[in-house]
Amino acid sequence: MGNIGYGVRKMAISLIRTLILYFLIIISFRWMGKRQIGELQPSELVLAIMISDLATVSMQSTGNPLISGIIPIIALTVCEIVLSFVSQKSVFFRKLVTGTPSLVITNGKINVEEMKKIRFNIDDLFEQLRIGGYTTVSDIAYAVLETNGQLSIVPKEAVRPVCPKDLNLKPEKATLSRNIIKDGTVDKINLKEIGKNEAWLLKILEKNHIKNPKDVFLLSADYYGNIYLQKREE
Repeated sequence: MGNIGYGVRKMAISLIRTLILYFLIIISFRWMGKRQIGELQPSELVLAIMISDLATVSMQSTGNPLISGIIPIIALTVCEIVLSFVSQKSVFFRKLVTGTPSLVITNGKINVEEMKKIRFNIDDLFEQLRIGGYTTVSDIAYAVLETNGQLSIVPKEAVRPVCPKDLNLKPEKATLSRNIIKDGTVDKINLKEIGKNEAWLLKILEKNHIKNPKDVFLLSADYYGNIYLQKREE
């Protein structure tokens, strides 16, 4: 019985330590700003790896005080925040930490020397071009490899998408579509943001033969009344 009780206590301690570290890491990354994994700068990627290793050790080493794992994580987080602040103020420091973008294509011609310098091969280049929707280098006016590894592509005029300006059209003012109903729940704040009210919403539902908002999986609308609606059964 004693061994069982000890095992249960150890499992409970591990669970509590895991939960504390989990929420600490979430808060740490929230402090550092919003980025996707593919958009992390080198310093941020290193930080993420170090924090994950520290958290793993602290979760497994139940014999060591939890604070010995918390302090390094907080220290690394504060260090990254300070580095970000200094980078915003100093161009030189920003270049030192994050590097500079590289121009790999100019007027349909690959910059071979620059690609050698940054160790970026042809296969990597064409993979990024295909992801961007292009298959021919001659269609590209400029391609810039950003410091986070993403390739920014500027197509030549002959192949770029047609816009209203090209056709001498006056487009509607840009507006943000809001999710009014999500999984059967009405978002009254978003409804107000697009200048509509519940009476308008009821009319939309009635027009689409819907009696209850709970029957709607998603309803999005913008200020101009452009609507996307999907019922649950769809």
